Amino acid sequence: MSVKIYFEEYGNPTALVQAEETVGEPGAGEVRIVNRAISVNPVDWKVVAGYLKDFVPLQLPAVPGNETAGVVDAVGSGVDGFAVGDEVIWSGFTGGYRAQANVPASSLIAKPAAVDFEQAASLPVAAGTAYSAVHQIGVREGDTVLVHAAAGGVGTATVQIAKALGARVIGTASPANHDYLRSIGAEPVTYGDGLVDAVKALGTISASIDNVGGAASVAATVALLPDLSRAVTAVADEHAAAAGIAVVVASEDRLTAVAKLAEQGVIRFEIQDRFPLAEAVKAFELSLTGHVRGKIILVP
Repeated sequence: MSVKIYFEEYGNPTALVQAEETVGEPGAGEVRIVNRAISVNPVDWKVVAGYLKDFVPLQLPAVPGNETAGVVDAVGSGVDGFAVGDEVIWSGFTGGYRAQANVPASSLIAKPAAVDFEQAASLPVAAGTAYSAVHQIGVREGDTVLVHAAAGGVGTATVQIAKALGARVIGTASPANHDYLRSIGAEPVTYGDGLVDAVKALGTISASIDNVGGAASVAATVALLPDLSRAVTAVADEHAAAAGIAVVVASEDRLTAVAKLAEQGVIRFEIQDRFPLAEAVKAFELSLTGHVRGKIILVP
């Protein structure tokens, strides 16, 4: 028997329920994976809360979670490129909060041997979004990039990828995360009142990547960046739309690209906390605070 975390109706974190399930043999084009690490993202609790149901309707009950790393346990017919014992990274929209799962082989990439399971499970959403954002606006050597919410999962990867491309990075965060930002190569500023003046004191920015959204961060970007064609946001809200700031478009090569960057040591996440899969509610409650440094991991 395996274990899953699911929800029968939209609601707050307490809507999550644990149950046992039998995971059968994989079908044609599928592999069965045993998950070693499951990454928690804000989109997970947004799905459970029903915030995305108008855009991506789900048939309930449903299992949240969109990125894991594990080991291939069985291979279905017609699958090439994967074998029992292979270490893999899975990415999808829902279905990740499981100890075992049958998944399409097309949703997997090989996990680099040098990257541990927790780091690997953190790559698709956070690093994939960061990679897409950085390349969408053409960050390059000599740029000074403002990264909003630089201490979170997406922000951490954004800083590291931009630095690797030769850019200077100014990152917004709470004062408690300023030393952390310095440790990954960003120059920290405190979000909120005084942000625009604090950034101006450090120089002129040539690009902006917003990982938090909202009126304040959009207003700061508009005030600091004359060319908004070099601004992008990971949060498609009305404020960004009104300002004409583009939303991140996922790069087709993002998963293989970030796996390679992680293998090279360019991308590495701080893991703020780990919870047993059975304690997914606690993981959601921590994510809901909006003050996560790096990533949260569920351990099956």
